[in-house]
Amino acid sequence: MDITEIVSTSFTEFDIGTPVSKVAGAFENQELDVVVVTDGDEYRGVVSRRQLASSSNQPSAKVGSQVQHVPAVERTEDVREVARLMIGSDAKTLPVLDDERVYGVVTADAVLATVRPFLDAATVDEAYSAELISVTPETGIGKALNTLRESGIAHLPAVEDDEVVGMLSLYDVIEFTTRGGSRSQGGSSGNVGGGGKAAGGSHGGFGAREGESDRMLDLPVRNLMSDAVVTIGRDATLDEVVETMFEQEISSLVVTDSETGEPSGIVTKTDVIKALTWEQDNGRQPVQVFGLDLLDGMDYDGVSALIESMTSKYGDMQVIKASIELQEHKEQTRGVPLVLARIRLVTDRGYFTADGEGYGATHALRLAANTVERQLLKGKTYGQSKKHPDAEEEEKLYGWWLGG
Repeated sequence: MDITEIVSTSFTEFDIGTPVSKVAGAFENQELDVVVVTDGDEYRGVVSRRQLASSSNQPSAKVGSQVQHVPAVERTEDVREVARLMIGSDAKTLPVLDDERVYGVVTADAVLATVRPFLDAATVDEAYSAELISVTPETGIGKALNTLRESGIAHLPAVEDDEVVGMLSLYDVIEFTTRGGSRSQGGSSGNVGGGGKAAGGSHGGFGAREGESDRMLDLPVRNLMSDAVVTIGRDATLDEVVETMFEQEISSLVVTDSETGEPSGIVTKTDVIKALTWEQDNGRQPVQVFGLDLLDGMDYDGVSALIESMTSKYGDMQVIKASIELQEHKEQTRGVPLVLARIRLVTDRGYFTADGEGYGATHALRLAANTVERQLLKGKTYGQSKKHPDAEEEEKLYGWWLGG
């Protein structure tokens, strides 16, 4: 199954010399997630709405300095490979080339719409992230913004008394602070009401007076969060997840415990795509690595051996799947980049997850592995024990990929 039928030829393109301020304006005026950046006819990369919202840029800066180098694909690329590339590059939109020129784009939504008929073979329990990053309604907006940026997420649930009472969007925070700080006149910060953009609220009344920006960031999340929160149970199928996301025009759902109703995690479009990229390879250790090219001195077999060595020390534990994600930061020391390594293990004893950050991917990966080992030793899990999917379930979920 290739992407020929789901490529969109409607996309926005900017030259590398375009001011960042002009690109930011395009995101404000359109429902855009990504713009393509070129140098003449040559593809250079993309800039995402989320990336621009998370960065501090001078208005005079050129968009070429903000380019994210995501892989481009051909019009006949396999859907499965496109999904893998999206996960590996942390991108929800990939450029599509034809004769080495940008012909169009393929989006995560298009991929999900295409594979949706096959998604009833897997449940939320198999795909969701059991670590729920959240704030309280009284958390300051500035602190919440730091949490969004440091965690690399765009939506932050607000939890009060074990109940999700709101959702804070990175984009609403950025728009709120930017618009407020740019005004030359306005009233008191006390004029702000709840709801924010999602509720149709107005952010008028803020000015650019000395100290006003700091006071804005001290306001509680309650003033800006949306009250619209969509939840889903762990036993729901992934096709239900995608259907709900499309209907509600959202990209994440809060996962609740079926017995208590308390929030226990989150499932995103990325989680669904990641689940679809999984496959068993002739009994080989089920390890998936995103960003393998960042590793120095270690290949796939080395990573697989590390996971096997780590889990074999703690009794008869069966690894159902292991996901390794490597993300390179701009920060460097002596030419070696700072890398975030994230390990997620789904085993018959439960779910384990840990991050490691260090200079060089191998160092970061070993730090994350050490943390997981300590969790295994203490028996600390982030979910209930899981059974291994039977052969019929695996064939239904993964067989169509293998069959082309």
